[in-house]
Amino acid sequence: MIAQLIRTPFTELTGVRHPVVQTGMGWVSGPRLVSGTANAGGLGILASATMTLEELERAIVEVKARTDQPFGVNLRADAGDAADRCDLLIRLGVKVASFALAPTRDLIARLKDHGVVVLPSVGAARHAEKVAAWGADAVMVQGGEGGGHTGPVPTTLLLPTVLDAVDIPVVAAGGFFDGRGLAAALSYGAAGVGMGTRFLLTQDSAVPQAVKDLYLQQDLTGTVVTAKVDGMPHRMLRTAFVEELEESGSLRRLGPTLRRTLEFKRTSAMSWRELAQDGRAMRRSQGRTLAQMTLAANTPVMLRAGLVEGDTGAGVLASGQVVGVIDDLPTCEELVDRIVTRADAELRRSRDYLL
Repeated sequence: MIAQLIRTPFTELTGVRHPVVQTGMGWVSGPRLVSGTANAGGLGILASATMTLEELERAIVEVKARTDQPFGVNLRADAGDAADRCDLLIRLGVKVASFALAPTRDLIARLKDHGVVVLPSVGAARHAEKVAAWGADAVMVQGGEGGGHTGPVPTTLLLPTVLDAVDIPVVAAGGFFDGRGLAAALSYGAAGVGMGTRFLLTQDSAVPQAVKDLYLQQDLTGTVVTAKVDGMPHRMLRTAFVEELEESGSLRRLGPTLRRTLEFKRTSAMSWRELAQDGRAMRRSQGRTLAQMTLAANTPVMLRAGLVEGDTGAGVLASGQVVGVIDDLPTCEELVDRIVTRADAELRRSRDYLL
């Protein structure tokens, strides 16, 4: 385990040794991966959207038993129990609260009052400006190369606009997998990088080996962005199942959609009233139609089929484009060490260009 080589406003803010973030991936970012990243000196983020409040508490307790280093929890800002989850983070002493959507001004204030670092994810400069004005401590910006829900603008164009818009630390995500990427992001002015697919493909990830093998077989054309899964642009592996979804009509998808909605209700232990409340919140915050909200209930079930149950034929496998250049399964410690070491070497080498 290497000593700190690079100090940025993000490492100072969060107390981590290295400016490397393992993003909160549903069904993937569990206690083992989060603690592995934290012990390696990066910021591991626990994904809570697929957990009940009770499951989240158990997961946080497990992470704290595995590491004494800072870590974070990713929250759905539009969840019906978002305030309860924030209170849980405060009570258990979690260092960072990250959000896939903008949290309310009140939630940001409450978390900050108790020393929790607030890190929303944004997809545009105007979103960064809004949460910064509300008091967010830092933002993570993901370009179109990233896996899961993503936008059309590549990181190399999106990142500079966000850096120009705010004066808080910015973490760059989407297309990063090694030390050269970290050096490039720091040269742009970012304070760190976030990586999802790269951490999914580590020994500390609990994703079944057969699924990891499928990821490792991909080339740079191995992903596709589709809205057929949950109504929003979603980057994932280009599997036969996804190709079939792309070709099928809405009526043909209706039956499977309803079945998966019922399955999500069962596994999440949510009542119909809670599902309806979450749906209304999603509609307000994201402007989704009723059909899109119905589709959204499918996503956790289909992701679980692949990422937990190992069903490469029936599941949805979110992935960034970097999957096409990844060919190994290091431990989190090996991965973070080599990323930071290479970034340090690249930054020192670039000094030779200066007159």
